[in-house]
Amino acid sequence: MLIVFSGLPGTGKTTIARALAPRLGATYLRIDSIEQGLRNAGLADVGKAGYQIALQLAEANLALGNRVLADCVNPVQESREAWQALAAGLGVGLLEIEVVCSDPQEHRRRVETRHVDVPGLRPPTWQSVLEHDYQPWATAPLRLDTAQLSPEQALQRILARWPGTA
Repeated sequence: MLIVFSGLPGTGKTTIARALAPRLGATYLRIDSIEQGLRNAGLADVGKAGYQIALQLAEANLALGNRVLADCVNPVQESREAWQALAAGLGVGLLEIEVVCSDPQEHRRRVETRHVDVPGLRPPTWQSVLEHDYQPWATAPLRLDTAQLSPEQALQRILARWPGTA
């Protein structure tokens, strides 16, 4: 099983993903951590590299029969198609989750007050979130609005999609 979280910074992806990964016994892959590791290694422009590494790690873990949870912005169709192709190629289930925060004031508050837990990672500014290239989805993911749902309610909606995991 491959679960891919998507959404702009500050929507609550990581909060939900971190609660879900241990419940599923899933390998947790966070693009922010991978990209910061690349920067720490001297690569100033990480570009697609973080996603490519995450895909490779996901493939290795899925091939072992592990569940994998990817925590990423996943903003463009190209990255979404890469996760879809990985799941299809390995014949594993895929759950795509888009996390949004429909309350702009709450979303801004989260972005501006967020605690950065990846050493060296610069948090996004509200302006950078507003300017982020985030493309519409070609297919409808499971959409969770964290302005309307608590993290636990969001978690329950996800678990309801996977019988036997609640």
